[in-house]
Amino acid sequence: MDIFYGSTGKILRIDLNKNKIWIEYLSKETVRKYLGGTSLGVKFLYNEVPPTVNWADPENRVYILSGPLGGSGLAGTGSFSIVTKGTHTNGVTSTQANGNFGAYLKFSGFDGIAIQGISSDWFYLYIHDGIADLRSAKHLLGKDTWEVEEIIKEELGYKKRNMSVFSIGPAGENLVTFAGFHGDRGHTAAHNGVGAVIGSKKLKAIAISRNQGHINIANRIELNECKKNLLDYFKSRNSENYHYGTHRLLVMLDKVGMLPVKNYTTNVFPEANKFNVRDRFEILHNSPCLFCPSHHCIEIRVTEGPYEGFCGKDPQYEQYAAWGPQIGVTDPGAAIVLSNEADGLGIDSNEGGWLIGWIMECFEKKLLTIDDLDGLQMKWGSAEATRTLLKKIAYREGIGNLLADGIKAAAEKISGESINMAIYTKKGNIPRGHDHRVRWGELLDTCISESATLQNQTVGLDLTPYGLSNKYDPYSWEYISDIAGRTTGTMTFVDSLVICWFPCLGNIPLLCESLKAVTGWNFSFDEALESGRRAVTLMRMYNLRCGLSPKLDMPSPRYGSIPQDGPGKGLSISYHLKDMLRNYYKLMGWDPNTGIPLSETLSKLKIDYTIKDLNEIKFYY
Repeated sequence: MDIFYGSTGKILRIDLNKNKIWIEYLSKETVRKYLGGTSLGVKFLYNEVPPTVNWADPENRVYILSGPLGGSGLAGTGSFSIVTKGTHTNGVTSTQANGNFGAYLKFSGFDGIAIQGISSDWFYLYIHDGIADLRSAKHLLGKDTWEVEEIIKEELGYKKRNMSVFSIGPAGENLVTFAGFHGDRGHTAAHNGVGAVIGSKKLKAIAISRNQGHINIANRIELNECKKNLLDYFKSRNSENYHYGTHRLLVMLDKVGMLPVKNYTTNVFPEANKFNVRDRFEILHNSPCLFCPSHHCIEIRVTEGPYEGFCGKDPQYEQYAAWGPQIGVTDPGAAIVLSNEADGLGIDSNEGGWLIGWIMECFEKKLLTIDDLDGLQMKWGSAEATRTLLKKIAYREGIGNLLADGIKAAAEKISGESINMAIYTKKGNIPRGHDHRVRWGELLDTCISESATLQNQTVGLDLTPYGLSNKYDPYSWEYISDIAGRTTGTMTFVDSLVICWFPCLGNIPLLCESLKAVTGWNFSFDEALESGRRAVTLMRMYNLRCGLSPKLDMPSPRYGSIPQDGPGKGLSISYHLKDMLRNYYKLMGWDPNTGIPLSETLSKLKIDYTIKDLNEIKFYY
């Protein structure tokens, strides 16, 4: 058998309808072209799941994948990517989680897992010593993700870091459409309802032991040099993030008006400085992702306020934003409790925050009453009422049953003025935890995203290799759309390797050096960018076939509204958005008027097999 460097060349296939497990062997050509992670998952989805299939249908499949850098020892290579059809768009979803899972999967001898069908009963998947077992999960039903992790490790006899466990929580069991896949004590893959898709297959959890398997590395001496170079680059470009994680972004973004406050009704949050929690509360210990020396992941004890004594994971920025300013909570201890509660229930904090903030505004404006909300007074900042409502949503109890289908669906059901207050894109996906009305690049990216979450990233990115100036002009529609059109593909390349964004900050030259050290491949900057753009365009083709018209590349009324106060007062992207989209489409090699990829672009990206689908798409639109 040929030796694969960086990859195992094997995918673990599971057909739940037939209760069958087997191994698919990949060709070297496939691995070289699609790498792994997001790109390989999208290739599988395009070829194996018809666009007419619903997200909860047995024919939908879930692909959980590492990549060629997975488990290599580079910081951030314990990550993995999930690709499936998502709940809110019914199109492509690609979302990532960090931790240990991706590396342990590679150590077990697999580049990924592909799951199809629906089980007749609840189960969990146990992977160890290169084999996989399906085990009953009846005793795990109703348990939160923290409990499931502890129970499985105890019953299988593993210590904390000798096994990686990810599970869906009660929210995923009950098909809450913004349920996530949570594990390794606080890591989450959650966008576009991947937890609900996994729950629809009656898969409660996946547990992977850290066995003695290894990954073939082409050149370990070069790899060690790459580790040092990437770490030095991370520290030089984002030292604050390296030492403190992302939670300090809350104070930084508040100063420029990018903090989401009370459902975009204001851009002012005077209590922002309270959220420098590592200077405020007790740090218990660091619990980093595999191979990563940074201090993102810590356990913390709340030392003051109504939740004094609570111990849990220190949230990252987006969770603080969701459970702090977005819902009017000014106590950082309460935000920590709500974040850990959401993770345990298996709820995506991003959508959870948008949903609860919208409910609070509806309550304030008397569009929802106490009776509508099962006796809950959902006033701004009501942490305990929020905690109760999250449980109702996770178990679909009372009002929670209506809210469990997500913010867009809930707003449409309640209708009236409430629709204009909900934050989402017209495709149905939701933004990350910022006020994007003063962050035009990410608002554009969220609306055009083919993966239903952040598709592009410029934080820490050096723009000069793309022919762009690093003198950032945040409110020039030409410059912002140029960035989107020229750099799209970078983050997808990163998510196909698979490596966390922060340790590499999208530095393609350093990543190509790392890829060569691991695999022996000579990847140029252009080939790396082309690889990412191939996956993005393939997602675009699939989504168009699913009925996601380019007309949906737009924000909801509140998401695209004009800030009324703060540093961004009076700014409006809406006047420019159509021009920005046309410029982006053109730079991507798509028809600037329709947003449909051109046949010559499909040929250039070496996905000629999709050209036959253009006639179907053009007829449809």
